[in-house]
Amino acid sequence: MLTGSGADDTVNTMAVRKILKFPDPILKETALVVRNIDSQVDELVSDMLETMYAAPGVGLAAPQLGVSERIIVLDVGEEKGKNIIKLVNPVIAEKEGSITWEEGCLSVVDFTENVERANRILVKGWTTDEKEIQIEAEAFLAVALQHEIDHLDGKLFIDRISRLKRDIYRRRVKKWIKEGVPLEDKKPTVHI
Repeated sequence: MLTGSGADDTVNTMAVRKILKFPDPILKETALVVRNIDSQVDELVSDMLETMYAAPGVGLAAPQLGVSERIIVLDVGEEKGKNIIKLVNPVIAEKEGSITWEEGCLSVVDFTENVERANRILVKGWTTDEKEIQIEAEAFLAVALQHEIDHLDGKLFIDRISRLKRDIYRRRVKKWIKEGVPLEDKKPTVHI
């Protein structure tokens, strides 16, 4: 999608990028700390949002697009575009309680499972306009933030389920790959 700024005829390009799928090894890598929040970060965040909405999903981490940077985007609101969260270098500072939530992932196709996470969290990070921010979250927002921050640490939600269920899923994916089934044709049921 191309959008012009009007009077100065500047054009910004937002792109829907390819989302990496398990078992891509990049998804297991720890993302690097962003040292400089600049126009490249802004462009990446715009692409991440465009890709997340096109998928469709409610959250996306830069490593899912093959970019090893600690950046996440979320929009867990009922009305698209009204509750956007863009975080650079997010960290979970506090956790409390527990909640079990059925999770899926744009990078883990055709599979969902219940995952236990903290029910309340405090996340600290930076906005794309270089302001330090704290977000207190509970329930679904807390789950979504934890899910996306896991991606920055090279973890998928399947790393938080039983070994048996994880191995069954891995075998299924290996079979699809061996049979030549495109993983892009598979869709997650729950879009975190």
